[in-house]
Amino acid sequence: MNRRFINSVFLNKNIDTNSYLSHLPIVQYLREDKTICFEKDVTFFVGENGTGKSTLLEAIAVAYGFNAEGGTKNFSFSTNSTHSELCDYLTISKSKYAKDGFFLRAESFYNVATNIDELDKESSLLQSYGGISLHKQSHGESFLSLVHNRFGGNGVYILDEPEAALSPSRLLTLIAEIDRLVKNNSQFIIATHSPILMAFPNAQIYQLTEDGIETVSYKQTEHYQLTKRFLENPEQILQYLLED
Repeated sequence: MNRRFINSVFLNKNIDTNSYLSHLPIVQYLREDKTICFEKDVTFFVGENGTGKSTLLEAIAVAYGFNAEGGTKNFSFSTNSTHSELCDYLTISKSKYAKDGFFLRAESFYNVATNIDELDKESSLLQSYGGISLHKQSHGESFLSLVHNRFGGNGVYILDEPEAALSPSRLLTLIAEIDRLVKNNSQFIIATHSPILMAFPNAQIYQLTEDGIETVSYKQTEHYQLTKRFLENPEQILQYLLED
């Protein structure tokens, strides 16, 4: 049974070659009439900085109806309109309606927390987020409080580098939360650099490189291979990096 809400994304029109977007590897891939399909309940976009994974994730979120800075579809605040226009070129293929959803991005989470506090003055919104202001918790605690209390299941959850606020042990907690929500008919699309997070069982991993995008297994990711080599022999790698 297909429980996914977003099935695929593809370009619906050409992007001007003068636009900076046209130089991103992910856009060059999509311009070849290729489609990104979501075949699992959890999909990861991984790759080096600059390959376009966060830009793609943001475009998917906005095209789906989320606020560019994060939040639910009901959030409409904007502190600094800097999101790319890629969302205007994307078509999202959907199979059914999601009852819940959230776009969580590390870089603008502070602004989301502030907006929640402001809305709480009028509608007691904070109860849906655990009853404690996200600003009154550590960065990592507020992330997990949001996921545990606000993510209700039967939804689409788009996360941009959630590991930015989390320790390794808290990443394991996040994995357990994702599993809980997947079992409650949810779909996750996540951009990450964390080899811990991308180890989630049976996930689909898209690796973005300068050559485009490909589906890889967990142990084929550059993140896993580099982390494994480093942990097996950190002294040798550091000696090579730091030698005069």
